[in-house]
Amino acid sequence: MRIISGSNKGRRIMAPQKLPVRPTTDMAKEALFNILRNQFHLSNIDVLDLFAGTGNISYEFASRGTETITAVDANYECVKFIKKTAAELEFPIQVIKSDVFKYLEKAPVKADVIFADPPYDLDTETFEKIANTIFENKILNPEGSLIIEHSKHTDLSSVKNFQEARKYGSSVFSFFS
Repeated sequence: MRIISGSNKGRRIMAPQKLPVRPTTDMAKEALFNILRNQFHLSNIDVLDLFAGTGNISYEFASRGTETITAVDANYECVKFIKKTAAELEFPIQVIKSDVFKYLEKAPVKADVIFADPPYDLDTETFEKIANTIFENKILNPEGSLIIEHSKHTDLSSVKNFQEARKYGSSVFSFFS
């Protein structure tokens, strides 16, 4: 995996093979950040990265100047890897080890951009629960965006607050606001 833009552009990050993750592809990540760059000044936003895995998305925000990033993952090895990498790169990422659903019930943060990359094999109701919990608990700031990454076999267009979906290879980003 590599950082595609910003102060650490081109930097390769080698995650341990044992991590139970599926990092967002460079092609999809580049497309996502092109969209976000047109909506937000990335240096002036608060970001919440759910199911953070390797921290791939958090690193990209940090490299582009975002100073308030919270990464949440339940896997101890993922959390340890993100903390180590963020420290090495001097990225301002707060890493929290927690079940995402438990975290969202009591989330102490509000964010302008929330990115969620849960396992692709979740059922539609669980994806819907992510979005509904974020909106019910008012975790997303007004004018903010929730982006959920999922497989092309999942359709979230009927979920409340859905705006659009963009497909990149076998991955889809569904946008909510």
